[in-house]
Amino acid sequence: MDIPAMDEDSTLQSPFIVRDDYLVSLGEPGGHLITDEEYQDYRLEVEYRFPGEPGNCGVLVHASTPRALYDMFPKSIEVQMMHKNAGDFWCIVEDINVPNMEERRGPREEWGITEGKKRRILNLTDGSEKPLGQWNTMTIECLDGTVKVWVNGDLVNHGREATASSGHIALQAEGAEVEFRKVELTPITALSK
Repeated sequence: MDIPAMDEDSTLQSPFIVRDDYLVSLGEPGGHLITDEEYQDYRLEVEYRFPGEPGNCGVLVHASTPRALYDMFPKSIEVQMMHKNAGDFWCIVEDINVPNMEERRGPREEWGITEGKKRRILNLTDGSEKPLGQWNTMTIECLDGTVKVWVNGDLVNHGREATASSGHIALQAEGAEVEFRKVELTPITALSK
């Protein structure tokens, strides 16, 4: 775990717990649960729900340098899970290209990967998420510099030419409680390419 607030107050409750056989991100204090290993060329399937109030959370792929943005977020590409925005990309000191980039990210001169820049890349669809409290399935496929995202079977984002193609994987604690009943990583072998 990387929880910046716990550096100064070790008595804070961990924002990541196991409850009723679910991994739970309590949302506060903010931070990340990060894999020990680095991964490349894989499919990650995550089943999640917001059990109470809707809010924010995300899966970070190709994560590397800790606290690279706002002294909180590791250098990575975030796949957004925020309610009604699932599948958006957020560029966190890494970048990725998508079709219709200006339409989905805003004016080119405002793009960037650091504080104060347009880092959000909108997903392709609205309405792929299930109603609040129900389980959603997010599938993230990272292969050869591309990142594809499906929410409940709908392709909601597809980026290419990512500035990183490997790294750690992280789950966020970012303001809302989220339950995970499945986090499954499957390598994509050279034979299946």
